[in-house]
Amino acid sequence: MAYDLIVIGSGPGGYVAAIRASQLGMKTAIVERENLGGICLNWGCIPTKALLKSASVFEYLQHADDYGITVSGGSPDFSKVIARSRGVADGMSKGVQFLMKKNKIDVINGHAKLLGGKKIEITAADGSKTIQEAPHIILATGARSRELPNLKQDGKKIIGYREAMSLGNQPKSMVVVGSGAIGSEFAYFYNAMGTKVTLVEFMPNIVPVEDEEVSKQLERSFKKIGITVMTESSVESVDTNNNGCKVKIKTKKGEEFTDCDVVLSAVGIAANVENLGLETAGVITDKGKVLVNDYYATNIPGIYAIGDIVKGQALAHVASAEGITCVEKIAGHHPEPINYNNIPGCTYCSPEIASVGYTEKQAKEAGHEIKVGKFPFSASGKAKANGASEGFVKLIFDAKYGEILGAHMIGANVTEMIAEVVAARKLESTGHEIIKTVHLHPTMSEAVMEAAAAAYGEVIHL
Repeated sequence: MAYDLIVIGSGPGGYVAAIRASQLGMKTAIVERENLGGICLNWGCIPTKALLKSASVFEYLQHADDYGITVSGGSPDFSKVIARSRGVADGMSKGVQFLMKKNKIDVINGHAKLLGGKKIEITAADGSKTIQEAPHIILATGARSRELPNLKQDGKKIIGYREAMSLGNQPKSMVVVGSGAIGSEFAYFYNAMGTKVTLVEFMPNIVPVEDEEVSKQLERSFKKIGITVMTESSVESVDTNNNGCKVKIKTKKGEEFTDCDVVLSAVGIAANVENLGLETAGVITDKGKVLVNDYYATNIPGIYAIGDIVKGQALAHVASAEGITCVEKIAGHHPEPINYNNIPGCTYCSPEIASVGYTEKQAKEAGHEIKVGKFPFSASGKAKANGASEGFVKLIFDAKYGEILGAHMIGANVTEMIAEVVAARKLESTGHEIIKTVHLHPTMSEAVMEAAAAAYGEVIHL
């Protein structure tokens, strides 16, 4: 079969790139060694959200009396929660299968390796090998859980995110190492299910990429629900010789030991660039990432790379956008390069976190004179009615031109609110334009308008 494009990897970068290529008239194939949809659909974004929904439903039941509802009983069935999550993931993977058929994309199962000269060797599960070739090849092989030398994952007592969403039994206690999105989401989930959770973060603040005020709010919220939070701390070693784990933690005050059933390592990800034949094909890498230009072309004509294996935020929506941009460029269109300073990031614990652009500290370090507006959900009628008054919206503006430099939100449903600010920044809107945009009442999103008004001394409801 003669292909115009072969995509290696079927995650949210690869399968989206393949569909866009097909829409643009390219005969396309996609190579996948595991399940269609990649980590995101099968072991990442989607199944974790299913777990978190179960946790939030259980929390609602526990606080039903706050809403005037009497509920007797109610306890989590851990195995059913896990089974529901896996069912959601399986359904989404089948959805990608449908999209491949609908767009007439050939799916080839196996491990792909570049041979040079636009040829790819594909090794099937039974060990048989076939050769395919195309003038254009996109690498979209994603990433895996990063292992620390002193925190080797055994899949049972020291686990990564894959095991964390498919454990056979609920642990009574857990130490989560790393408080980024993955660590914070699992810390919240397991705590909500009844596991005693200790969250260990090397940096001074949890969710360290977020604005400092957001980090402090999440730490308060986590401590309030019973999560032990240890910042400026690191796990030095884990003794797994007995029934559980004995964890040695280095803190500002010295060394501490804590016992738990399971240690979850959530210290980031490592790009899947091994065994791809990059060296054979002559593709240049740097610090574990494939080097590409603004349109994801590598140094070898006809070979491209997108998603977690290139520089930029390792997020599903980033990989999808890169895939579309890459394919449209291949097709001779003139897409805009992606503005990586306008990529929203979300953490789906409770309260949720959503942000885009500069933090307050980054804006100052970049030399901006700034105006900052903040509106707490405790002053929001909809938030109070929902029983979800924790958190706030914080907006940062350039004082001279009114440019929206950054937005930082923590609270219920803020992951559904951040796109407004992303669109406003894309359209180069100003603070005053947000203030004059009439927001529906009562909604949580009114807090965006109110935060903008607060920056300019015009806030009404504070």
